Amino acid sequence: MSFPDISAKIPPSARGSLRANEPLAPYTWFRVGGPAQYLFMPADEDDLCYFLKNLPAEIPVTVIGLGSNLIVRDGGVKGVVIRLSAKGFGEIAIQGDHRLSVGAAVPDFKAARAAAEAGGDGLAFFRGIPGAIGGALRMNAGAHGGETRDALLEAHGVTRAGERRVFSNADMGFSYRHSLASEDVIFTRAVFKGRPGDPATILAEMDRITQAREASQPIREKTGGSTFKNPPGHKAWQLIDAAGCRGLVKGDAQVSEMHCNFLINRGAATAADIEALGEEVRSRVLAHSGVELSWEIKRIGEPA
Repeated sequence: MSFPDISAKIPPSARGSLRANEPLAPYTWFRVGGPAQYLFMPADEDDLCYFLKNLPAEIPVTVIGLGSNLIVRDGGVKGVVIRLSAKGFGEIAIQGDHRLSVGAAVPDFKAARAAAEAGGDGLAFFRGIPGAIGGALRMNAGAHGGETRDALLEAHGVTRAGERRVFSNADMGFSYRHSLASEDVIFTRAVFKGRPGDPATILAEMDRITQAREASQPIREKTGGSTFKNPPGHKAWQLIDAAGCRGLVKGDAQVSEMHCNFLINRGAATAADIEALGEEVRSRVLAHSGVELSWEIKRIGEPA
C-alpha cells in the first residue's frame, strides 16, 4: 500500500530524516502494520519546532516511540508520523540533588540504570517497562509498585504549532495509565527527582525486576507488553484466564500461554489478526464476568 504524494506540503528544509511511504512494521515490537505517508525523525528539538511550525495544520501528526505498546493497522498511517531518535533525544544528564534529565527517546530501563548508578532511588520501577520516556509521560507508565508520576518533576514538549512548553507534575493530570496532557504535545525531555540511595541496593532491585519479568512474561516474543488495563478491583490477566482465553488464537496471533494479558505475533500475524484477537478477548471477558476491559496498547492507522 502507498499513499498519495503530499511532498509539496511538507517543509523542505528539515534537518532530520524524512521518508515517504515508509514501512512502520520494523519500528514496532509486533512487527506488523502498514506504512507512514511520511515518517519524520527530527535532528533535535529545534528541528522539530521548525518542522511543526511549517507543516500545514490540516496534515495530521502521529507520534510513535519504541513501538513496544503499539499496533499499527495494516492500512498504514495518514499524514506525518514523528519518531524521536536516540541521536537527537537520547541524552541523559545527572543533575544535583538526585535529579535526572532524560530525553524522550531514552529507553525506560536506561533511565533507571543511570539514576541507580548515581545513587538516585525511586526510578528502579522503570526497569520493568518496555518503552521509552516519551511514552511513559504520555500514559503514566508504571510497574512493580511505581509510576511515572511518583518521580516526575517536569516534562518538556513541543505543541502542534511548534511552540515549546514545560509541564509540572500537576499540569500532567496523571491517573492510572493516563495523563491529561494535550494529545498534540510531543514530549521531548523529562526531569525526574530520586531519593538518596545505595547504588548496589538499587541495582539489585533492578535485577530482581528483570528476573521477575523473564519468569512471568513472554518478553522474547513479538509482543506489545500488557494489552489491557487492570479494571478497578481486578487484574486483567485473571479475568482473561477465567474467560478461557489463555492460548486463544486468531490468524497467527495468540494470547500468550505464559501471561494471558500479552498478545503475541507467532510470525505471520497481521495487525488485523492481533486487534481482532484483542476484541475477541474483550468480548469473552465481558460475557463471562461482566467486566469491560480497556485497551492499554495504542492502536493507530487505517485498516487494510
